[in-house]
Amino acid sequence: MGRRPRAHRVHRRREPPRTSPVITLRHHVITVVSVFLALAVGVVLGSGPLSEVADRTDPAAAPLGDDPATGAGSTFPDGFVAAVAPTLVADRLKGQEVAVVTVPGADEQVVTALVEQVSAAGGSVTARYALSEAMLDPSQKSLVDTLGSQLMTQLGDSVSADASTYDRMGQLLGLTVGTTSEDAESSTRKARSVAEAVAGAGLMAPVADDPQRAPLVLFVLGADTRDESVDAILSGLLGGLSRGVKGVVAAGSAADGGEGQLGRFRADPAAASVATVDGTETMAGKIATVMALARSTQTAGGSFGASGADGPAPLG
Repeated sequence: MGRRPRAHRVHRRREPPRTSPVITLRHHVITVVSVFLALAVGVVLGSGPLSEVADRTDPAAAPLGDDPATGAGSTFPDGFVAAVAPTLVADRLKGQEVAVVTVPGADEQVVTALVEQVSAAGGSVTARYALSEAMLDPSQKSLVDTLGSQLMTQLGDSVSADASTYDRMGQLLGLTVGTTSEDAESSTRKARSVAEAVAGAGLMAPVADDPQRAPLVLFVLGADTRDESVDAILSGLLGGLSRGVKGVVAAGSAADGGEGQLGRFRADPAAASVATVDGTETMAGKIATVMALARSTQTAGGSFGASGADGPAPLG
């Protein structure tokens, strides 16, 4: 009888012990908040035209309980974001100065809340500048053009010689309110003369004190006129402004996104150098605005908020 073949022992390789990744509290909060920011955005969109489409096409999809646009469920996402906001935005703008520029019709309560969030993130607002209705009035283009040309002649090469009327005015505003340096700078004689001239022409409210020029600018939109001429004015101002500062964030309501004035601006080439956030009437939108300001210290542009192409907020 033949011998049975010897069985070969199978040596199993011992896999090294697995180590669990270390997840910090901040990373965990950011992950969770990204979900709730999306939920908050969903509530904003759910109370608009998209919800009406859903109601008409799928009656069975209606929730059994509170209406998400009006019931308790609608307040939970924004309430959650408000609760974790201090952890989420802490030190995001530490040591950063921000100038606030408002357009006629900007919601004062929203502007005040945005300023508070800048402070909560460790930043400070150097000053607020209120543009007048005349600045955005197409019939006042001749005034804006004449003043801009005169100031450009006085300032020399501080403004691009080939700039269009409102791009030039935007550059002049940038010289007045901001700086391209990392830190805020004291106002200069040129900056003061521009501010006085623009205010004297009735294009901007006078600024009482002599504020520092900030690296970051928060540009808060007002009422949407749905006028192509006004859209062109806003694009020119924002594009020119972005040339004279470190970063610009244009913020508006959820209605301003999509087909609104912010959505239309996003389709303009000038938007490449300006970050945009819609949905500022919500807490999620306010937090997203602060995050966009922080991001603008290093990276220009970006589309965030309720209808932002780059997501609800620049998380990370």
